[in-house]
Order: sequence, then structure tokens, then C-alpha cells
Amino acid sequence: MYVVKSPLPDDDLKTVSEALQGALVDLVDLSLVAKQIHWNVVGPRFRSVHLQLDEVVDTARLHSDTVAERASTLGVSPDGRAGTVASTSGIGKVAEGWVKDTDAVGTLVDALGAVITRMRERVNSTGDADPVSQDIFIQITADLEKHHWMFQAENG
Repeated sequence: MYVVKSPLPDDDLKTVSEALQGALVDLVDLSLVAKQIHWNVVGPRFRSVHLQLDEVVDTARLHSDTVAERASTLGVSPDGRAGTVASTSGIGKVAEGWVKDTDAVGTLVDALGAVITRMRERVNSTGDADPVSQDIFIQITADLEKHHWMFQAENG
């Protein structure tokens, strides 16, 4: 059922909808991963890492809403359900229990790196199909790369 009609041709819509859905899943999972580590981080840099993790959560949640609303705008129903996120995210699993601050930073570097790689693929795939969505992916990538840099500097 299509409630909203997309202005994009079908082939372009398929490309863009897959990119938007993948981005939504990655961003929802990134927010969950960062929050899980936020609750469990321990160590001498607890406070700074704890606060920095919340910045990633805020960024991921903000951008996930933008991505989901862009999908809806194009007539594509976004799917951020837990099962969908768990089965299609590009982020690896997070260990349970307490996480040493240096390990927390390393986990975030890896998670951000995985999402950035996939976002850059989405930037490339949507350029011709929908420059508006591409612009969203460019902004998301820039924000995530800034977090990636900052976390890398934590363990530098």
C-alpha cells in the first residue's frame, strides 16, 4: 500500500529507499550501542567518555529521525523495529557487562567506522538517483566522521 506517492522514478526510488532504510538501521543501532556502553563504561576517563558517548547518541537519534522522515516523504515506510535493526545493522556486537574506558573508545571507533563506510557507499549510490537524500547522507557522514576523529584521539 502506498499512501504517499514518490516523485522519483521506480528505479531511483528503489536505490534511495534501500539506502535510507540501511542508514536508519545503522543509526538506530549506533545510538543503542553508544547508550549501552555509556551505561557500562568504567575507568579513569569514565566521565569524559560517558559524556562523549551521549553526544554520539544525540547525533544518531537526530539523524535517524531525519532519515526516517525522508523515507516517508518519498512514500517509503521506514522500519526501525528492534528485529529489523538486529538483523540488518552493519555494526558488530557489543560485549555485555562493564567496559573499560579504553575498550569503550575502541568499540566506538569500530562502530563509527563501520557506519561511516556504509554511509559513504550511500552517498555514492544516491547522487544521481536523489541529490536531496545524498545531501542528507553527506551531512550525516560529516557528523559521524567528527565523532570518529574525537574517539580516535581519545586512545591516541
